[in-house]
Amino acid sequence: MKRLDALRQDCHFTGDIAADARHFLEQHGFPKTAAHVEDVAEEAGRLAALFGADVQSAQVAGWLHDISVVIPNSERISAAEEWGIEVLPEEAIFPMIIHQKLSVVIAQALFGIQDADILSAIGCHTTLKAGASRLDKIVFVADKIAWDQPGKPPYYDAIVAALDISIDQAAFVYADYLWQIRDQLKVLHPWAREAYWELSQFLEQ
Repeated sequence: MKRLDALRQDCHFTGDIAADARHFLEQHGFPKTAAHVEDVAEEAGRLAALFGADVQSAQVAGWLHDISVVIPNSERISAAEEWGIEVLPEEAIFPMIIHQKLSVVIAQALFGIQDADILSAIGCHTTLKAGASRLDKIVFVADKIAWDQPGKPPYYDAIVAALDISIDQAAFVYADYLWQIRDQLKVLHPWAREAYWELSQFLEQ
């Protein structure tokens, strides 16, 4: 695929995911994203240890979850179509949100990641999804705690407090936050809607 070949040019992949991801992002002009994914990898590893998931898998997913930032927003739908990714109507309206799916392809094709659990966590780190695994929820929550905007997110205290209860409760804090502001969002991704309803029903039991 031409787009992947272009991204691969001038990049030397050593197999050290942390070093390779950092170098790849910095070489393509995204040092802030490199710092963000490092923070998410660290937080994901901490949460994995806390909740009994594989620490290395969580860290790898953290390093690679935003690796598709190198694809301009204006090109994300065409990249998805080129790579055979289903584009949902909400993603067509708001292409930024499809970056989680694009990151899966780059993680596979350029970084050699074949572990289905890691790829799943990368692929739903923004929205979560129904039937999410523990690792999916860990990377989702880690990304929300180590967010890439200035200041402290409005849900921060609640999501951190929820970690004292469970990873499901923490995931729900952000899912519920999105649900409460859904009328202010450009789109509410259907995966996020489904995750919200599933988590709310599970936690009510």
